[in-house]
Amino acid sequence: MVRVTFRTIPGEGPLRLVVVGAGEMGRTWLRAIVESPLADVVGVVDVNEAAAHAAAPAGAISGTPLSEVARRCAPDAVLDVTAPAAHLTVTLEALELGLPVLGEKPLAATLPEAVKLVRAAEQAGELFMVSQNRRFHPGLWRLKREISALGRVGILTHEFFRAPHFGGFREVMDHPLVLDMAIHNFDAARFLLDADPVAVYCEEYNPPWSWYAGNAATTAVFEMTGGIRFVYTGSWCSPGQETSWNSNWRVSAESGTATWDGAGAPRTEPTDGQLHREHDDEQAGDRGYPGDDLHGSLAMFVRALRGGVVPMGECHDNLQSLAMVHAAIASAESGTRVSVAEVLRTAG
Repeated sequence: MVRVTFRTIPGEGPLRLVVVGAGEMGRTWLRAIVESPLADVVGVVDVNEAAAHAAAPAGAISGTPLSEVARRCAPDAVLDVTAPAAHLTVTLEALELGLPVLGEKPLAATLPEAVKLVRAAEQAGELFMVSQNRRFHPGLWRLKREISALGRVGILTHEFFRAPHFGGFREVMDHPLVLDMAIHNFDAARFLLDADPVAVYCEEYNPPWSWYAGNAATTAVFEMTGGIRFVYTGSWCSPGQETSWNSNWRVSAESGTATWDGAGAPRTEPTDGQLHREHDDEQAGDRGYPGDDLHGSLAMFVRALRGGVVPMGECHDNLQSLAMVHAAIASAESGTRVSVAEVLRTAG
């Protein structure tokens, strides 16, 4: 286990952020920051300078490159909301400028690039956190709390069935479900179980009616630390009775079972036979819940920089979630059970 340390930024005022990437997701993040008392946007960077100018809030510096905008606005940190292919370049530049980074998932476009960024963060002594916004759904936190009362977990099962017609890159890419979507579910499983991946056997396939060029359906069985099994099943070409975007979850433990449909409140049935259901209006709990969606990611990032507490999504931690994706793909391609540690070793 690596001991993670990083430079903190003591203070009580809003964190000064430069946002890199003024596309759709970048604009979504900009709206979230404007709504938050925790941070201010002092700069916006995009290779399309017109897009940067249009997206920048009043008073923020906009333009390109990052180094020039940072020189002009003196930020505390960088928020990287670029396309995955740009994550390596943007994050390396930010770290070289001595700036911590909050990056949109995935950590990097490839596993070797991800390993390179983790090492760069270590060498720079700066925080690099990856935003996995679905980790911050209040229902997921409630489910985790319920699981903690059920004793040792034996198996976690997951179902994701939807039929979106995205158009664009997802419909022509290889491994569309595993590479583009499953990172959310794999990361959520690690959160729920407080466990890391050991090995995986995965099969990818494409139903004959699929409108995706790559395999749009997947079943994977992960061995997690502690001997727990995580069974993932999903499809992006399953019309009718679709699951929520947060999936269906079932946890079988020594003292009962908990389920969550990804939308409402979790349900638990302990071995005493009493069915319990959380109230929908109940707070996610008092165990450090930072807030929902992007606000949760932002709050955890700011809290870490102000107080030095290692956040969820810190790059060493998030590397395990990304490794699950690439180990699953390696298993599907080889038809064999794959060691996650070996996949990471091969990546560098």
